[in-house]
Amino acid sequence: MDLTFLQEPPFNLDHEALAWVEETFASLSESEKIAQLFNPRSAETTTTEAARFAQMQPGGVTRTIGADGAAERAYLAQLQAQAKVPLLISADLEGSRMSLPFGTPVPNPLALAAIDDLEVTDRISRIMAREALAVGINWSYTPVIDINHAFRSAIVATRGYGSDPDRIARHARTQVKAFQDAGLAATAKHWPGEGYDDRDQHLMTTINPLSVADWHANFGRLYRDMIDAGVMSVMSAHIAFPAYVLAQNPDAGVEAYRPASISGLLNQKLLREELGFNGLIVSDASEMAGLTSWMPAVKAKVELLINGCDLVLFSSDPLAEMASVAQALTEGRLTQARFTDAVLRVLGLKAAIGLHKGTAPQGDFARAEDQTYAARVLRRAPTLVKDTQDLLPLDVSRHRRVLIMTTGIVDVLQGGHFEFALPQMLKAEGFEITIYQPGHKVTPEHYDLILYLFGEETLLTRGRIFLDWAKLGGDLRASMARYWHSIPTAMISFGYPYYLYDAPRVPTYINAYATMDGMQEAVVDLLMGRADWNRNSPVDPFSGAPDGRY
Repeated sequence: MDLTFLQEPPFNLDHEALAWVEETFASLSESEKIAQLFNPRSAETTTTEAARFAQMQPGGVTRTIGADGAAERAYLAQLQAQAKVPLLISADLEGSRMSLPFGTPVPNPLALAAIDDLEVTDRISRIMAREALAVGINWSYTPVIDINHAFRSAIVATRGYGSDPDRIARHARTQVKAFQDAGLAATAKHWPGEGYDDRDQHLMTTINPLSVADWHANFGRLYRDMIDAGVMSVMSAHIAFPAYVLAQNPDAGVEAYRPASISGLLNQKLLREELGFNGLIVSDASEMAGLTSWMPAVKAKVELLINGCDLVLFSSDPLAEMASVAQALTEGRLTQARFTDAVLRVLGLKAAIGLHKGTAPQGDFARAEDQTYAARVLRRAPTLVKDTQDLLPLDVSRHRRVLIMTTGIVDVLQGGHFEFALPQMLKAEGFEITIYQPGHKVTPEHYDLILYLFGEETLLTRGRIFLDWAKLGGDLRASMARYWHSIPTAMISFGYPYYLYDAPRVPTYINAYATMDGMQEAVVDLLMGRADWNRNSPVDPFSGAPDGRY
């Protein structure tokens, strides 16, 4: 059995680690090897879930993190203790609300891109890595290197580093190095590149529409950068790249729109052979409709492995799906060579981050020095896009009576809507705050200032993000009312940065990128003139609409 590829980047295994991979592989039965290729979701801290994983013995779990850090660490330690082979424990560490709820509140990628200081990205990434490792997470599904080109996309939005490939590349490289220096495996996603289709692969197979030449100049260049930086894994997504497929086979027909996750051409020929990626390929979530709209879920698990994925993310019926992999091996549809290669890459990743050494997680969460640093850099992120009425800074004597118009904070992952803390923060500054309700009379006699607040970061499984005037106003007439001609008005987005497309004439517009309380505190400081506004935008906030600038 040739293991020399595990001595090469990004694995770089020494003789001890290589021997562990060889011995572990030899000790596993075929069914145990199959289980190593599955990575189910863990969302509980129950004996029932732990017993299920003890029976299954998967290669890893992807953890939905709860609010109690000590309980999380204890439970993940329990899962590791019952595993015959150490588990890869992964999470989407994307900052803001897609982060550790008990950890240091850190900016999301779009906010880091707005700050555009690699020292900040490095230190924030090191804080994230240290806290993840302290709880027992050893693998992150980041950085996101999608290009925020289609402004209507709800799936990229705040998860990536903006629309400029140069900026994306330098921040993603910085995060990969910071994570992997700490011992946390990083993942470049979403292969072969999202952001030019404004639909959501959770709901359908999306399309990368670029020509092969344009793809190489953009996404190809980004993935080559990640490979050169030593990224340990790439997430193959349910995104089609028809131009590449048609270049190989002009008569491909519907096969040109096959998701990359089940495309040998995209995973093995383009990523492995042409770009030279030697690390682990993990599928995107295999229950997403971008895959299951193409084929049934059980069949898809086998196709993922046949077509170059080494690890299957999520499983709703693991016993049936592992049985289908065993059957595919027996029938030769999944070759022994492809099967062995996948298992070795899973074991190789485990050895590369030192799981074979059995080191217990340790360290603190949300250290005071980290929280102080993160709070300070948050004030560098909010971008004042325009202020044509010279509204800022606010003054309690001139703007005392404030009307807040908002649809609240939408958080799909935590399952609901949440209220902004900013109104109470302004109240503590001496402002009188009213939250708009349908039917409110809005005149200069009643209010000195109107603030529109939006809290929609990237929204998985929601096809579009847009300014819903009808929801804000409450009825047809109110949805058409624009008050800024008689009452000073500002619009603040704590997430999606493109609301000017739906409100180009609003006189003051601010992008703050993240809904976390710390970002709201930062915006209040900036509104009050206690810090200087950022003028650096990582995307085109005008969405190509020229009138929004004025």
